[in-house]
Amino acid sequence: MREVRSRFGMSAARVRSPKDLKRQRRLRSHSCWDHLLIAPLWPKYGVNLGTLLRTCDAVGACLAVPKLPWVPDALAHGNTLKRRTCVHWTGHDPVRWLIDQKQRDNTTIVGVELADESIRLGDLPAARNRTIAVLGHERNGIPPDAIEHLDLVVEIPMLGTGASLNVAVAGSLVLYRLAGLI
Repeated sequence: MREVRSRFGMSAARVRSPKDLKRQRRLRSHSCWDHLLIAPLWPKYGVNLGTLLRTCDAVGACLAVPKLPWVPDALAHGNTLKRRTCVHWTGHDPVRWLIDQKQRDNTTIVGVELADESIRLGDLPAARNRTIAVLGHERNGIPPDAIEHLDLVVEIPMLGTGASLNVAVAGSLVLYRLAGLI
């Protein structure tokens, strides 16, 4: 570790080296627990899928995506860790997939959307059972026929002028919260 002096008069922080971090973390990537999934079911940009795949590795989650023609290439390109990752293929009908998932025992489906009945991200509890976080289309959000299959809707408060965050940023924030890491 190397010391970093604070310019604010606080005690010096110790910066951990990559070797230190490796010793403190798990020895190998997680196996697919199927406990926490992020599901961008209406993807628009491949780069966002790659970012979400990286976040999945960081929090021990899996990615559920439709097998559109361009998605496998986007995931391969976005997998900067260059090792096998946990990906579930949902098929071509996202609403049908949601219905099937909801029928599984002890599964909570959380939608990330601006809605009257949404809770704030800070009030979202960590996942205690199998949880799927559903992300909508970059522009149109989660379609109305899918909203009715959600157990909970969460929104990310914003102070700026934009209406929402992109799918990768929103999904990463929600994953960290559901994983209990923030």
